[in-house]
Amino acid sequence: MPNPARTELAEALHCVADIAEMERFLTDLCTPAELRALSERWHVAKLLDVGEASYRKINKMTGVSTTTISRVSRFLKEEPHQGYRAVLDRQNGQEL
Repeated sequence: MPNPARTELAEALHCVADIAEMERFLTDLCTPAELRALSERWHVAKLLDVGEASYRKINKMTGVSTTTISRVSRFLKEEPHQGYRAVLDRQNGQEL
């Protein structure tokens, strides 16, 4: 089901000109705790994508709960959205 507010947010994020502007936008948009959670999830997604560390090791390295690590893993590998996959592949220079 379409979510107009989420679509508007995605459009706003897509309009950001560069990394510095994105950091300013995210700082205005999110609380420090929300930014920390988003940053942690992205870091976990990158670690899981490399595939060399167990959940327990990622937990020790990052302090992120194994529940969050499991959730990120599920979205990275199983969920149909494939948002993590698309951005990871783009950052790695792979064609989608």
